[in-house]
Amino acid sequence: MNVLTVLLLFTAFLITRVSNLRLAIQILIVQSLGVAVACVWSGLGSELMHTYIAAMLTVVIKAGMIPYALFRVAARLRNETENKPILSPNQTSLAAALLLAVAYGLVDQALPGLGRDALAGALSGFLIGLLIMITRRQAVLQIVGLIMMENGIYLLGLSMTRGLPLIIELGVFFDVMVAVIVLGILTFRLKLSFMTTDTTVLQKLKG
Repeated sequence: MNVLTVLLLFTAFLITRVSNLRLAIQILIVQSLGVAVACVWSGLGSELMHTYIAAMLTVVIKAGMIPYALFRVAARLRNETENKPILSPNQTSLAAALLLAVAYGLVDQALPGLGRDALAGALSGFLIGLLIMITRRQAVLQIVGLIMMENGIYLLGLSMTRGLPLIIELGVFFDVMVAVIVLGILTFRLKLSFMTTDTTVLQKLKG
């Protein structure tokens, strides 16, 4: 499990350095596959069949359907990249490192002795995803940050409870899929209306 935690953190830090939309989506696929492997790992040696179903859904939805939809959107953007983030890549990586330290500190204080590395890694993944959403102006990268946050939340629950009931997991997957579809449509409409997916242009709509 520690290896999967390292993979999660590595992909999260890697996204803080990326400005190309397609590359960010590819990194997200690797991270989602790592989450699927974590689901399978948590179900080994037990009768928790819902963890295997969750792993399959993760591969199909987070590593398949959602990236496919994002690639379709990115293809219509004609190689648009993140040129003016709120924080530079160096500053974002430094902020991510600080969030990692905060996550380990919180876990040590609040949950001593409960799989420290896995819990801190999952919490860090959530916080770094939130950081990406806040500091990136491109809508596609904000969607990538949203999926990173959901991956972190799921791994956090997996580390503490060995998986939520299947009906709850199905609901979460459905909510995330619908949210990404809606955001993808809005991103494309944003491109048509303003010739860019930089969300700061929405400030022009203020009354």
